[in-house]
Amino acid sequence: MQDHETAHPRVRSLYAAIVGAILAIAGLVLAIGGAWLTILGGSPFYLIAGIGLLASGALLIRGRLLGAWLYGATWLLSILWGLVETGLDGWGLIPFAVGPTILLVLVLLTLPQLGKFRWRTAIGASGIAIFALVIAGFAISRINRTEAGALPGVIASTVADPSPMRAGTDWPAYGGTYAAQRYSPLGQITPDNVGKLERAWVYNTGDMPQGDPTDSKYGAETTPLKVGGTLYLCSATNILIALDPATGKQRWRYDPQVSDEWIPYTAACRGVAYFAAPGVGADSECAARIIEGTLDGRLIAVDAQTGKPCSDFGSNGAVDIKRGMGPVEPGMVSITSPPTIVQGVIVTGHQVLDGQKRSAPSGVIQGFDAVTGEQRWAWDMVHPHWNGLPPEGEQYARGTPNMWTIASGDEALGLVYLPMGNSAVDYWSGSRSPQENAFSTSLVALDVTTGKPRWRFQTVRRDVWDYDLGAQGTLVDFPSAAGNVPALILPSKQGDIYVLDRRTGRPLFPVQERAVPRTGVEPQLRSPTQPFSSYHSLAFPALKESDMWGMSPIDQMICRIQFKRAAYGGPYTPPTADRRFVQYPGYNGGTDWGGIAVDPVRGVIVANYNDMPNYNRLVPREEAQRKGFPAPRGEESARGGDMGEGGHGSQDPQAGTPYAIAVNPGWRLPLTGLLCKRPPYGGIRAIDMRTGRTIWDRPFGTARRNGPWGIPSMLPVNIGTPNNGGAVVTAGGLIFIAAATDNLIRAIDIRTGETLWQDTLPAGGQATPSVYEVNGKQYVVIMAGGHHFMETPIGDALVAYALPD
Repeated sequence: MQDHETAHPRVRSLYAAIVGAILAIAGLVLAIGGAWLTILGGSPFYLIAGIGLLASGALLIRGRLLGAWLYGATWLLSILWGLVETGLDGWGLIPFAVGPTILLVLVLLTLPQLGKFRWRTAIGASGIAIFALVIAGFAISRINRTEAGALPGVIASTVADPSPMRAGTDWPAYGGTYAAQRYSPLGQITPDNVGKLERAWVYNTGDMPQGDPTDSKYGAETTPLKVGGTLYLCSATNILIALDPATGKQRWRYDPQVSDEWIPYTAACRGVAYFAAPGVGADSECAARIIEGTLDGRLIAVDAQTGKPCSDFGSNGAVDIKRGMGPVEPGMVSITSPPTIVQGVIVTGHQVLDGQKRSAPSGVIQGFDAVTGEQRWAWDMVHPHWNGLPPEGEQYARGTPNMWTIASGDEALGLVYLPMGNSAVDYWSGSRSPQENAFSTSLVALDVTTGKPRWRFQTVRRDVWDYDLGAQGTLVDFPSAAGNVPALILPSKQGDIYVLDRRTGRPLFPVQERAVPRTGVEPQLRSPTQPFSSYHSLAFPALKESDMWGMSPIDQMICRIQFKRAAYGGPYTPPTADRRFVQYPGYNGGTDWGGIAVDPVRGVIVANYNDMPNYNRLVPREEAQRKGFPAPRGEESARGGDMGEGGHGSQDPQAGTPYAIAVNPGWRLPLTGLLCKRPPYGGIRAIDMRTGRTIWDRPFGTARRNGPWGIPSMLPVNIGTPNNGGAVVTAGGLIFIAAATDNLIRAIDIRTGETLWQDTLPAGGQATPSVYEVNGKQYVVIMAGGHHFMETPIGDALVAYALPD
């Protein structure tokens, strides 16, 4: 039989008709949506392409060869339009090329049935189209990369650290030390031998959610401490654990019995604090102690050697930080971050569940004696004259900004640096006090002896975007023409990185006040300007219609329609009620609780970041009630699980204000779950500390665990995924980081940004590693606990890596 011979004519015509029907249906959708988009002032491409598909589909149904030629012309138009609009940006070309090329293959296979074409010709042309897609896929994997610049010269021969701790053999604090540099001077593991890195041991905490883990709000986020011969960590629900750091064998375990009803948005325990009581014999009870904050609002102190509660601390080793706050519903006040201890004072903030009600518990900051647990002071910004518990019959001011993240501390200056959040409801500011407006979304330097502010630096004026400071400030000796300056490097969710003199709060680089929109539901309360750092920003230019994305022209068109219908005037677009507004970056943009890592010897900052918008709307109270928005946590109607998500869900009540809030985090499409913005969604960048110059920038995270409809694509393409968790830098020239949603831990060359080694974790790696040494061997440990918001698998595994013996 000759290769041009085909099947029965009816079969041939049926295939062409099916392909024609597919084209016609897609064309109808594109034509209708494209007409809408054109009316909104958007691109006419989808209308034109829709008409082309309709016509070609109709012709193919009738068995006309002209239909194939017309589709070929439409395909060529799509490719050319994509090139004109996005250039050679591979991600930008996907909706213009991938779907249309798949349809092109189907159309090419109709040619032998429609004219004098052989199957060999049709299959060959289809193969060429598929090959072109493969080449394009390879090109996509190489885009969004900057050529690595030269590292700055060595700026220090030793590591200057203002805390009394030293990272190296040990990892004595969450950020390495209370300077939070996340730097280890260990250099046994290098770019030359990191490829040999292997698992040394795995420890499972056993703290897993009851029932279906995929439906549970867990995200351990733990960074272990290593002090002396012991590794210390906490589980997601605050179980304290001590391990042998070389083998992972458990030495002791203490469960403070936190009830599940106290789990806020996430069951998380980012870490613990270590304190050695001065002047106390090593054999005395609790001469060294582990201190943690719990989800139910307690400080717990246990003996570092035995895990038994310290009898001299509070009441049998526990202090309730909720005293003086008035009524506190379970889940509304939680400590999810480790406290900071400076000059023997435990300084703690707490999380107040976001989005619930204006009258939420206070964000008061408190200082406690690290030995006795006695309250030394309390800072209530509305009542600055109060030095401790409120007077009889009163309570700390409700709804004030809180510090849910980690503070850093300078022992010599006696200062603790508080990254403050927002008031109790994020997207409405009409009832905030002047004190709240002054201290919200600010870095506040508190005198650890008095609890009084020494200075403050505000990164957002009258924040209505949930841009609370999530990252711990990093303390460095900053090189300048006049010598080293005691400085603090502060990253933010909106992407700006500030460098401040940590003695005074004075910026070392100019901070520009730029005009921003004053619209929305409270135009009179919006600040006419917002601060922008001239040192460095992780943020990208304002979104355009052409930044809207999809796997096909149809979902890209839907995203473009949403974009054109929304309110958007660039950064700091105010919240609106009559339509959606675009918040870019979103509340998970820039740098969050993972913070930055600094190599103080090479003078390099390493910052992993997110680059995603939110698609939000304020919902008038009557409409919210009619639509069944959840009630605030703690109200009877909210029990049984129908409650606000804490600022990260699709609906939060914001009771006590005129509006609830509907948030689409990441701006996802319904059904497919794909994000509307063009990739990448996350990256990692090396920055010259002295100048703020970008050394290299890479998309961070592969698409292997991501895909439409929540189906993992298993593609190793470096798409740049959302990420939460921090990096650690070592003297060996490596960056160790997990954080991304692909469940990988990586070792990255600090010189080039190239990944030199990686391993698949048993669950999501939304945590920051720690690095230490035992018996001359360097270890890297990471908590694979997963995270429900990041949609990574929940787990309980602490994984340690080392070079083989």
